[in-house]
Parts: sequence; C-alpha cells; structure tokens
Amino acid sequence: MVQRPRGTRDFTPKVMARRLAFEQLLEERARRHGFSRIQTPIFESLDLFTAKSGPGIVSQLYAFEDKSERPLTLRPELTAPVMRMIAEEGMQMLQKPLRLSYYGQCYRYEESKKGRYREFFQYGVELVGESGPLAEAEVIALAIDMLDACGLENWEIRIGHVGILKGALTGLGLSADTPEGANEPPVASAMRFLDKGDDAGLAKLFTDNGINPDNTAPLRALADLEGGIETLGPAREILTSLEGVSLEALDDLQTTLEAVAALAPTPPSLAVDLTVARGLDYYTGMVFEVKVPELGGEGQVLGGGSYKLLHLFGLPDLDPSCGFGLGFDRVLLALEAQAEASGRSEVVPGETDPKGLVAFIPFGIDVAGVLPIVASLRAAGERIELELRGRKIPKAMKWANSIGCQFTVVIGPRDLENGQAMVKSLVSGEQQAVGLNADALAAAIQAMR
Repeated sequence: MVQRPRGTRDFTPKVMARRLAFEQLLEERARRHGFSRIQTPIFESLDLFTAKSGPGIVSQLYAFEDKSERPLTLRPELTAPVMRMIAEEGMQMLQKPLRLSYYGQCYRYEESKKGRYREFFQYGVELVGESGPLAEAEVIALAIDMLDACGLENWEIRIGHVGILKGALTGLGLSADTPEGANEPPVASAMRFLDKGDDAGLAKLFTDNGINPDNTAPLRALADLEGGIETLGPAREILTSLEGVSLEALDDLQTTLEAVAALAPTPPSLAVDLTVARGLDYYTGMVFEVKVPELGGEGQVLGGGSYKLLHLFGLPDLDPSCGFGLGFDRVLLALEAQAEASGRSEVVPGETDPKGLVAFIPFGIDVAGVLPIVASLRAAGERIELELRGRKIPKAMKWANSIGCQFTVVIGPRDLENGQAMVKSLVSGEQQAVGLNADALAAAIQAMR
C-alpha cells in the first residue's frame, strides 16, 4: 500500500474545518491591521536560501535540480521568498510601507516528531520600508492580537533588542566584522556566550580582543535582567556605567513597549529579554518570541523582529523591515492541548459553523423540480447537503444526523401537492410545515437557530 511520505500529514474534513477557521481568523486580524495577502511559489532557486543562510543549510532542504539542471529547493521558510518577490515584481516602487501577509506550506528535511514536521505551515507578515519603534510596535501588536483572538492561553512573549547588547559590546571595543578565518564576528560570539551563560568564554574573548574582562560582570547583569518594561530602568543604569555605550537602542525598545501597551490586548505574560538573539547576521533591532509551556521543548510558536535582507537583491533603500512567522501547526497543537485540558469541544473561535449544515431530503418526487430551491438557499448563504441516494425517511434522517446536520428540509409527494416542506431542527426537535420557496425556508431555519 502506498503511504504518505514521512513527516507529512493528511487532513480530514473535521480537521480541515479547524485549520480553515484558524487561517481565516489570522487573515481577518491581519486585514484589520492593514496587511494584504500575497503568495509565492512553493519551490524557489536554491541560491535564494544559501544567500541568506549560507551553504550549510542545503543539508536541511529538499533541494533538487530540474530537467535543465537548475538548482531549486522546496521553500524552507517564507521571508526570503517575499523579499525576492518585492525585488522581482518591482514592489519597491509602491507606496511605503508595504504591509504584506502570507500563508503556505514550507519544507525542511529533518527528523519529524510531534509539533515538528517535514511539511509544515507558516503564517507571517512583513512590514517593509519603514523602521523605528512604532513600526516594530505595529508588528508586535498584530502578533499579540492574533494569539489573543484565537483563544490561546498561558503564553509568554519575550521582547528584546539586538542593538542593546550589540551596541554595548561594540562600545567596549569588540568588532562587528568577521575576522579572516573566523566563522562569525566577535560581537556575535560574545552574544552567544551571554545567551549560554558562558562567562568564562566571554572573559577570554574580551582578553583576546584587548578588552578588560571585568566588563563581563555588568554585561552578565544586563543579560540576566528579568521582568517587564520595569527592567529597562536597571538596564539603563548598567549601560550608563559602561564607557562609550549608547542608550539609543534602549530608548527605542522603551518606546516600542509603550506603544505595544497602547495598541494591543494585554498578553498573559510579557518579559523583556535582552538575550533574545535570533539570526544575528540579518536581525538589526527589536526581536521577539512567543512560547507556550504545553508544547515543552517545542514551545516556541512565533518569532520575528527587525531585519535587513533586501540588500541581497540590491535594494538597500527599503531596509530595514520588520515581521514575524507564526508556526501554524504548533499554535493549533497548543490550542488543542488547552481545549482538551479544559474539556472544550471547540478549539478555534469560528471553528463550528454558526449557521449549521442543512440536509435537503426529497423523496418520491421528481427532484429536478426542487433543485432551484436548493440553489437559492445556497445563494442566500445556507450550507445545503442534498440527499442523493433516495433514502426512505428513517434512513435519510439517520444519515443527516451522522454527517452533523442541524436542520432537515423534507419534501415528499404530499408536501409537493400542498406547496410546502417540513423543516426540522435536529438540535431541539422542533419542526414545522413551511411554504415551498427559498425565502420561507430560510426564514424558518433562521427562526429555529
């Protein structure tokens, strides 16, 4: 038997209804914030991703050559394709900033497990052509709004700014350029040491670069700060104690956080984390992540920040940009875990159809004569499933129940003679005879809801 490839999934109608409801919720929130939907190809030139992440990423990709021996790959993420699209489609000529949203499948060749698949889905947004604290706040506010609207609970957003630690390190004399023969700039190495709590490695790096290793202590204190916006006060004191260090990035982060508080619902937990690094090669300012404890080691469900990528396509005038990627599958897993723990049947708001499915059951009559009524009800917005097998009434009602119908419209020979149909609510058991026209049937169904 042919089976689906490892790391992929099939989605049944019930599961797909949930996924569609979630996608529509995210898109509706994005539109409220002024973002417009775009789409890029599922496969791209391999160079697009090696230019961004280096040749080492190829081992993680579904890379291949087409019949003309051109190196291609299934896309592993969506930000780089969006940047390529902006450059190729001439979108840099449009009014700035661009507010773009997107959704689609991505592929990574890695070990698959729950919450991490080889074929996965990502929703994201990019705000392109505008920088600064307010632009960053707009992006964070949308992320918070989306997670709040979908009903996710007990999540934490951690917000940092790569410019704060990077500025402190360069202010102390550490280079942001990659030395010959090295894999990364000394600044990036220092930030990784801080992230891992490796003070000995940081002190050695300082010594090797002619910097007093005593500076390790205040930087460690800066990295270890925990809490919300109130931590920016102690951070300011620490930075002021270091010679040659600018407070500009810290001021920007404070402005961003204050704007987020005004623009977005209050998240369950918000923390300032100055060690949130993300891709140091292209992230330039604010960075943020969202984690959900129910997912354990795979707890991150969203991440983003301000970055520069368009220079890869010769378009520095639109940099920097700000955006985020939302792990569609991971958020759904977290929602399902939380719904199960609380005994809820609905996982995503809007997952169940507020109108309800209607079974249209003609029996013993010429069906062609009532098909215009079916078409009119569908045109009016009703979800109609037409009974196709000519079942007798008991079996037809059993069928309607089995597929989750909330209402039935039954028309038999006598009904047809009398110019009526029998409308029944399968939820309350209420039923009534209604005139045999779409307007009367729609009104009766609506009254029974």
